[in-house]
Order: sequence, then structure tokens, then C-alpha cells
Amino acid sequence: MRPGTDPILLVSCYELGHQPAGIAMPLGLLQRAGYSPETMDVSVEGFDADKAKRARFVGISVPMHTALRLGLRVAETIRKLNPNAHICFYGLYASLNSEYLLNGVADSVIGGEFEQALLEKIAAVLDENESTGAKLSAEQHSSTVLARLNFSAPNRDVLVPLQHYAKLEYKGEQRLAGYVEASRGCLHLCTHCPIPPVYNGRFFVIPESVVLADIRGLVASGAQHITFGDPDFLNGPRHSLEITRALHREFPEVTFDFTAKIEHILKQRDLIPELAQNGCIFVVSAVESLSNTVLARLDKGHTRDDVFEALMILRASGVAFRPTFVSFTPWGTLDDYIDMLEFVESQGLIDNVDPVQYSIRLLIPPGSLILSQPDSSRWLGPLVQESFSYEWTHPDPNMDELQRRVSTRVEEAVSNNEHAVRTFYNILELAYQMRGGLRKNRPTEFPSPLLLRPPRLTEAWFC
Repeated sequence: MRPGTDPILLVSCYELGHQPAGIAMPLGLLQRAGYSPETMDVSVEGFDADKAKRARFVGISVPMHTALRLGLRVAETIRKLNPNAHICFYGLYASLNSEYLLNGVADSVIGGEFEQALLEKIAAVLDENESTGAKLSAEQHSSTVLARLNFSAPNRDVLVPLQHYAKLEYKGEQRLAGYVEASRGCLHLCTHCPIPPVYNGRFFVIPESVVLADIRGLVASGAQHITFGDPDFLNGPRHSLEITRALHREFPEVTFDFTAKIEHILKQRDLIPELAQNGCIFVVSAVESLSNTVLARLDKGHTRDDVFEALMILRASGVAFRPTFVSFTPWGTLDDYIDMLEFVESQGLIDNVDPVQYSIRLLIPPGSLILSQPDSSRWLGPLVQESFSYEWTHPDPNMDELQRRVSTRVEEAVSNNEHAVRTFYNILELAYQMRGGLRKNRPTEFPSPLLLRPPRLTEAWFC
């Protein structure tokens, strides 16, 4: 153990290419309580066996599906190196998969607003009168906390520097980007989203002072752009607006982006011009589909027409629109898929969408609200615990085949550093071929990758 550290290891496996908030947020609270944990971000610094061996408590942050799959492998390795360590999974996907984790490699699982519970778990495990968690009650082994926390400002001093994470690509250059949260949870119950089974329609704001302290630290570390990683930044519109006002007053050259539902862009349209003035340069929105049938199944709260309106609202304020899609669901048709692509083309959004979005297949984790769909017997398969999701098969085999072909095409494009426009038209051609026709007016020339693109982060979005 390094001098001045405790036998505590906090591990991040993947957070969309961002410096991990899943470590930074609890670090502040733990250090305020007198602890000095070690940290490890496997996605950028690899696995450190020495840190794993000297830890009595290992906390593995799993805010997303990819992180959980990687985290399971990390935990299995740690268990072999350090059999007596207490391994705790914490975060959104820990709650969803608690039964499987506790029957396997995990000693405890914490979901929801986890920081205080994590601190208490660490104190119990490190107490001289406790063994490695064996005396904890069954109820203490798994908990989902939905209570407002007494937040501490995140601490990033011991984390890998921002230079090693996703950057903002803007105006022909790359800029360091920081990632903060102004709220957690969500007011809405979209059936495909992993948040409702855990938060059940609740959301919690993080105090403005805590968010701004985090931003100041990131700017001091070189950040010129901030991503607000809230599930929906406009769940608490006034809270978010006040934070961006303060951000702009203190750091007028710093830009930012956020994620918001289509219905919130429409409802809060009067705020968009000021958010743009405060430094917002792009907004991510989970469009998911342009089929009203699919949107109703997903309970998205918007329609096809609403997507066009939201696009116009953002464009009027000079804010780039970056839609995301769940391109393959049990209810989407081949015509729906082609319609989505033609929307992207007709609205000049080809360079606003990462090609991986065209391959995204509905993920159904344990506890998902999607499981209550009345026609699920037609397409739903068994839960595959090792992949933390249910299998499903499209009623039209051509759609499953198209998804496989598009995924392969996207992987090839990424490995070849292919321009997004070329990839887009290759995918559109695949879809037309699957429908038995050819696409007319295919471009013969493609933009140079050196041309300025809409603002984006250098890490493609996926879950």
C-alpha cells in the first residue's frame, strides 16, 4: 500500500470515454470522511495487479452495460489475486443485476444514490471487528438508495488527466473536455431505459455549488468544454439554467453540451436561446425512432413530427442536434429503418450522427419495463445472465440479418477510419438491397475528412 492511502480501491471500467464521475463523485465524500482510496480506470490505464492485491475493499463502478461486462471480468481477476477482498459493485447496472452478481463474484451491490451507502459499507468492512463483510446482514448486501444525499464536491486529483479522455472536436481543433452531473435519475418512464426500474420516476438535483466546484476543478485542469452527463438536463430546467448562467459568467469561453428529451426541447423552447448564449453548442437527444408505433411502445413522449420541430428549435439558436437511435426493435420495420436514414439525409444530419447509431439493437436488462409488453411472447427470449440482457428475435428475420450486416459494416468503417458520410451511404445501400431495390442518386464524391464537422466528442456514443 502506498504511504497515505487506505486499503480501498475504486475501479472504473468505462464511462463513454469521459474521466469517470463514478469514481470522482464518491472520492470527495470518502476523502471528507478521512479515507484516501486508490483508484484505477481500466479503460485508459489498464489493470494494476498490485493495487488489486493490497485492497481490502474494492468498489467497481458500473453506470452502464458496457462497464458492467468489463467490471465482471475485472472482479473475477481481483478475486483470484485477492480472495479475501470485499468486492462491491455500485451504480445503475449493479441494481439491475444484483441477483446474478451476488450469486457470483460480488459481496455487495449498491444502486441509486450510492455514495453515502458506499462510505458506510467501506467503514463496516474496514472495521477491526468485521471480517471481509461476512458479518453484514443479508439486507446490507444489496441496497438501492433513493434519498437525497449530502453531496461533497467530486475529487479528481488522483484520476488520470483529461488529456487521456474524449475531447471536443470543434471548429477544426480538439479541446479538452470535462464531464459533470447536475442531476441524477429521471422523471420519465421510457420503457427501454435502464433508469426507471431503479429510480421509478424520481430524480435528484446536485447542488449548484457542488456542480460549479467540480467545473472549476476541471477548467483548472485544462477543460475548455463541459459535458453535462445528466440523463436529462432539462428535468430541472431552472436548476440547469442557473448553473449554465454561473458557468458562463465565470468562464465565458467554455462551451458545453447536454442531453434532453425531445418533449423537453419543445416544452422548454424559450430557454434554448439563452442556453446557447451561455455556451451550449450541441444537444444529444434520444430520438430512438421516427415510427410512431415504436415511439409509443417505448413510451418516449414524442412523435415523429415532434422530432422535426425540435430540430428547428435548436437550429434557430445555432445549437447542433445530435440524435441517437435504437435502430432495431421488435416493432420496427425495414421501411421504418430506411425512413430513419432518409430523415438523417434530408435534414443534413449525416455528420451529426455517429454511424454506430445505425446498428444499435434494443437492450433489455433484468427488470426492464419493456418486459411487460403484451406481445412479448412473439419475440422475447430467455435472460442470458452472462450478458446481462434478455435475448429477443425480430418477427421479420430480415431485420435481424440487416442488424448483423450493419454492425459488421460499422466495425469495418471504424477500423478503416472511414468518413461518416461514406459509411452512411453504404448502410443505406444495404437497407435498400434488403428491401429488394437499389438506391438512386448515390453520391460519387464524399467530403474530405478535413472539412469542418458539427461539434462532437471524439468518443462515439453507445451504452
